[in-house]
Amino acid sequence: MTLAAGNLDEFGKDTWWLVLAKVIVIFAFLVVMTLFAIWYERRVVARMQVRPGPNRNGPFGLLQSLADGLKLAFKEDIMPRLADKVVFFFAPVISTVCAFTAFSVIPFGPVVSVFGEKTPLQLTDIPVAVLLVLACSSMGIYGIVLGGWASGSTYPLLGGLRSSAQMISYEVAMGLSIVSVFLVSGSMSTSEIVAAQAGNGTADVFGMTWHLPAWYAILLIPSFLIYFTAAVGETNRAPFDLPEAESELVGGFHTEYSSLKFALFFLAEYINMVTVSGLCTTLFLGGWRAPWPISIWDGANHGWWPVLWFTIKVLLLLFVFVWLRGTLPRLRYDQFMRFGWKVLIPANLVWILALSAIRVLQNGGLSTGARTGVIIGLVALVVLVLALVALQRSRRGSGVELPKAHPGGRVGGAQGFPLPPLNLEVPPSPRAKRVIVERETVPTGKES
Repeated sequence: MTLAAGNLDEFGKDTWWLVLAKVIVIFAFLVVMTLFAIWYERRVVARMQVRPGPNRNGPFGLLQSLADGLKLAFKEDIMPRLADKVVFFFAPVISTVCAFTAFSVIPFGPVVSVFGEKTPLQLTDIPVAVLLVLACSSMGIYGIVLGGWASGSTYPLLGGLRSSAQMISYEVAMGLSIVSVFLVSGSMSTSEIVAAQAGNGTADVFGMTWHLPAWYAILLIPSFLIYFTAAVGETNRAPFDLPEAESELVGGFHTEYSSLKFALFFLAEYINMVTVSGLCTTLFLGGWRAPWPISIWDGANHGWWPVLWFTIKVLLLLFVFVWLRGTLPRLRYDQFMRFGWKVLIPANLVWILALSAIRVLQNGGLSTGARTGVIIGLVALVVLVLALVALQRSRRGSGVELPKAHPGGRVGGAQGFPLPPLNLEVPPSPRAKRVIVERETVPTGKES
């Protein structure tokens, strides 16, 4: 027998052994998902690049991630001489613990019976559960900042500052994208948000009753797109992997880390990917509820089946992470920060304002025709404002006069900066010329 989750009174009544079992299951789930996500990413990218990928250790190379983890654990642990040893040790621990803690309020399924004890498939839930996830994500930034600072080197320090600036910037956009979910669902509890997406609407088609989904990814599609874009930036994933750009940097904030400490940073990154995917599933994709074709079956949202639907949704979102990495090129840092502060956050604010106005109109005493007219007018106004802004920016860009090339090969006049060769020929190195001149002027010792 199962019950529908979504009531906060169902939490806080579990026995100690049931709470301990939930903690162990969540920990094991995240570790297994991390090992699988690493293999999954390498295989999918290899498929996109027409190569085999890992295929030696275990069937289809499934044990390759485990082998890499064991290799990292048994490597020599190097501690920089100038590092702050205490902070250097606790920095990766902070990032990893925060990543694990954030998953404690994510629901896996409804209320089920475990050895005669009825319990929801969720460790705990509170009235502000979504804010707990954001708080854990914010605390994880401390691990990155302290890791870069405690290394005793300028390079990791600058990498840590750049990483923290990126994560804080995109966490603002992520938090604003969730506000629309609070407005529509009327709750910040994760279990109640899933219950609000139950899809109570029905339609009779061909003599059968079809249950219509009420996923917020459809109803609130701007918030869904902004959330996922901000999640990619907040987790330092391509094309926003500026802190760990392997083609440009040694490693950014974790340059001085090795062995198990580096593995903890690596583990925290992939757990954060699973966490933001699980939160996205909970907020926008109906949580553990079955998708529409499968939801026709009465037993789809009962028992242990919802755990399967939840896992499939998370894996599909992880596939999008991998897809973006194998498709899009890396952005410049100024483009990345401009996109977060000047595009995502203003778009969030405009969308929240429009959604709030729509909610006020729905709760008012206006007729259906009047509400529809006002909503269409608001949408037209927003589109008009965006078109005017785009037109103004295009005029401003077309009115800028580009600096002209000086005949001497310099842009901006004789005192400007050098002009690169337009025929793609690399000029000879001045150092090479100096070496040739020095060789010609050095006495050979054979003179009489």
